[in-house]
Amino acid sequence: MCISTYRGIEYVFGICGFPVIELSMALQTAGIHYIGMRNEQAACYAAQAIGYLTGVPGGVLVVSGPGLLHVCAGMANAQVNCWPVLVIGGSCPQDHEGIGGFQECYQVELARPYCKYAARPPSLSLIPQHVEKAVRLATYGRPGAVYLDFPGNLLQARTTVDQIPTQYTSPEIPLAFPEPRRIEEAVALLARAQNPLVVVGKGAAYARAEPEVRDLIDSTNLPFLATPMGKGVVPDTHPNSIQPARSLALQRADVVLLLGAR
Repeated sequence: MCISTYRGIEYVFGICGFPVIELSMALQTAGIHYIGMRNEQAACYAAQAIGYLTGVPGGVLVVSGPGLLHVCAGMANAQVNCWPVLVIGGSCPQDHEGIGGFQECYQVELARPYCKYAARPPSLSLIPQHVEKAVRLATYGRPGAVYLDFPGNLLQARTTVDQIPTQYTSPEIPLAFPEPRRIEEAVALLARAQNPLVVVGKGAAYARAEPEVRDLIDSTNLPFLATPMGKGVVPDTHPNSIQPARSLALQRADVVLLLGAR
């Protein structure tokens, strides 16, 4: 199961143990950097930070039961903050379910409230389909967390290269464009404003929109301030930065243009 071919995933964080020991070795053999951590929650935070900085999901590898429980807070954080991350969890073998399998836990159901997509591939041949779908959903639209569950017997299964489907590859992430009429309405609203204000959020940084946002500020002479994670899109030293009077600017603004934030 090689995830490096999907959207260029390079880093996987986690804590190694049964039943994902061999998987961690296989990931490194495939050229993926595996970084051992001390706690699954920290591993998930590290992976989503990589996802935010690069636009490519970071991977998280966890063991069954407690391993997944520990990572849930990190998954929820990634989902709320819209950071792409792929969590891979090992689970007890399918023939041990219901009879007290080692660290047996309903892991897919447990992860589902905290991510965009949670699934367990039912067979070896369907692993590429689920990996492609998970990575695609982690990055398309509003990014977030995804979870894939692999029972021990599936991780130990073997197949030949010619039996692995090759059609499951994702196209480039599509860009969403707003309706032109809505843009015209926004421009007209800003033109009539007495105290307009631009707020730059982390979405503008994630989209690498620094040139466009700076051109907007320079060409319109609009005042702006940045959210904590929107800092740097336009430098704080820019003459239109109104950061020192943040509270007053928000109180006095009659029209706010919000870029890349909720």
